[in-house]
Amino acid sequence: MTITYDDFAKLEIQVAKIISTERIPGKTKIIKGTIDLGGETRSLIIGGAQFFTPEELVGKTVIAITNLESKTVGGVESNAMLLAADSNEKPFWLTVDESVPLGTKIK
Repeated sequence: MTITYDDFAKLEIQVAKIISTERIPGKTKIIKGTIDLGGETRSLIIGGAQFFTPEELVGKTVIAITNLESKTVGGVESNAMLLAADSNEKPFWLTVDESVPLGTKIK
C-alpha cells in the first residue's frame, strides 16, 4: 500500500519523555504510561510489557504519534502511540538525543 505525502503530513509526530508507568491489573503484555510533550501530558498504552519492567521505560525520550483517535485498551484510555521497531514481536522504542526539546515535531 502506498500513501501520499499529504497522508503522511496528517500525522502529528513529536518528541516525548516517558514520565511514569504502571502495570494494569490482569494484563501482561501492556502497561499504562504517561508521556510529557513539553507542557502537555498524555496517558497511553505501551505494548511489549512482557519484555521489560515498567520502571525501565521511565525517563526515555521517545517518538510518539499524538493525533490518533483515542482508544480504550485494558480499561485505560490511550491518547498517543509510541513508535518502535519490532523484532520478533519485541518493541525497540525509537528515541532521539535528550537534548531535543520535548514536543519537537518530527517531519
